[in-house]
Amino acid sequence: MADARNMLADLQIAVRAADAKGATAPVALEVGELFGFADAFLIVSGSVERNVQAISDEIERDLNEAGVRTIRREGREGGRWVLLDFGDIMVHVFHQEERDFYQLERLWHDCPVIDVSEMLEVAPQ
Repeated sequence: MADARNMLADLQIAVRAADAKGATAPVALEVGELFGFADAFLIVSGSVERNVQAISDEIERDLNEAGVRTIRREGREGGRWVLLDFGDIMVHVFHQEERDFYQLERLWHDCPVIDVSEMLEVAPQ
């Protein structure tokens, strides 16, 4: 997988893109020790199906523009749970009802949490 610095930089792009489209409750988990296909999960919520789609589109666009290739995308049409696979990072954009039902944070509770609050802070100019 990628080195931690690149993964964190890519994760920051995804967190900021999600925030720009109104995503709520971002949680990032370091899953590399337990999940061999990615180093981190980013989990965010959208308020309605169109918001879920807009969040996932923005994340994908911003990461692609930064040179991070989308490996797989699932669920965009339904707008209830969109999975974006970027290799080292997997992004789960949930409608709040689906997030409450599937509770991925509980499922992966053994994984260290990555602090995303600092990723949202505006860098000094």
